Amino acid sequence: MANADSIDDLPLDETEPIPTDDLEIVPSNSGSELRDFEFVVTEEYSGKRVDLVIALLLDNYSRVFLRRIVMENKVCVNGTPVKPAFKVFTGQTIKVNLLPPPPKDGPIPENIPLDILFEDDCFVIINKFAGMVVHPAKGHWSGTLTAALAYHFQNLSDAGGPTRPGIVHRLDRDTSGVIVIAKTNEVHFKLCAQFESREVSKTYMAIVTGSLDRDRDRILQPIGNHPYQRDKMAIRAGHPSSRDAETFFEVVKRYPGYAFLKVEPKTGRTHQIRLHMAHIGCPVLCDRLYGGHATITRGQLQRRQVRGLPPLENDSEIILRRHGLHAAKLEFDHPKTGERMSFEAPLPADMQATLDVLAGG
Repeated sequence: MANADSIDDLPLDETEPIPTDDLEIVPSNSGSELRDFEFVVTEEYSGKRVDLVIALLLDNYSRVFLRRIVMENKVCVNGTPVKPAFKVFTGQTIKVNLLPPPPKDGPIPENIPLDILFEDDCFVIINKFAGMVVHPAKGHWSGTLTAALAYHFQNLSDAGGPTRPGIVHRLDRDTSGVIVIAKTNEVHFKLCAQFESREVSKTYMAIVTGSLDRDRDRILQPIGNHPYQRDKMAIRAGHPSSRDAETFFEVVKRYPGYAFLKVEPKTGRTHQIRLHMAHIGCPVLCDRLYGGHATITRGQLQRRQVRGLPPLENDSEIILRRHGLHAAKLEFDHPKTGERMSFEAPLPADMQATLDVLAGG
C-alpha cells in the first residue's frame, strides 16, 4: 500500500495533473521575502491532495520542499493546518502562509552545447551525448545534462527537486539519444503519468555480442537490486526490490558474432535492456557492467585472430569506447494538445563506425 504522504508513491489516478487556468492565485506581502498565497478550490479540483495542488501551482518550488512546508503547518484549508495527503474539495480555501523564496541549491549552470531536436512552451527534446550524466551524483558533480539545461533555459519544472530541473526520465551515462525535458510542473506530471501508464513508446538501437537463436522475441524477467554489487541490477524473482520487466527485441542485421537490434522496452527499469540482453547470453557490446569489457578494437570486431587471419596495422584501433545502446525514438501525447508526437535521434557516429567495421569496412 502506498505511503499516503508521498507523491512519488501514489497510484496513477492520484498523480493526475491538475489544470491551473481557472485557479486565481493571490499573493500578498509582495514587498517582503516571505509571501502568502490564497485561492479557492473549484469543482474540477475537488478530491485532490493539497500537496499535489500547491506543487502544480507554484512552479518555482520542488515537491519535496513544499511537502516540508505542509508538514510545518504552514498550509491551511479553511483556516485549519492540514497534512500533505489531505484532500481538498469545492469551495474550500487553501492558504500557504509565510512561504520563503525558492531554494537556490540547483545545479551550477555550465555552458555545455546541447543538441536540441525540438522545443515549444511545454517541453524540450534533447539528443543526449554518450558520456553525459543526466543529473549530479556521486563522482559526477559537473558536466551533467542538468548543468547544461540550467545554462540554456530559464524556466524548467522543479517537480523532481532542485538538482533535477526538467528531468522526467533518465538515460544511463553512456546511453545516447532522445530525452524529454519538462518546462513546467503541470507538463512534468502529465508526462510522468504517460510513462507510468505505459503510453510512451520507446525505441532503442543496440549492438549486442553473441548469436541469437531467433529474429525477434519478448523477454519477461523481473529486475531487482543486485545482492552484492550496488551499481548493478539483477534478475530476481520474489525479492522486495524486484519489479516486473518486459523487453521486446528484433534483429535488424546479423554479423559473425554480433547483431544489430531494434529494442522496445515496455517497462522502464534501471538497466533493463542491458540486463535482459545479458540474461539471454547476448550482452550489449562494450557494456562494462554486464558484458565484461568497456572497449573494443577493429581487430576484435573483425575477429581476425579467431579466423586465423594475419594481424593488420590498424587492428588495435579502438572503435567503441562505451556500451552500444542508443535511444533512437520517443513517442508520447502532447501534454496540452493531445496530439501524438514522435521524435528521433540519428545513430551516433561511434555506433555507425562499429557497424561499418562489422560490415567489412
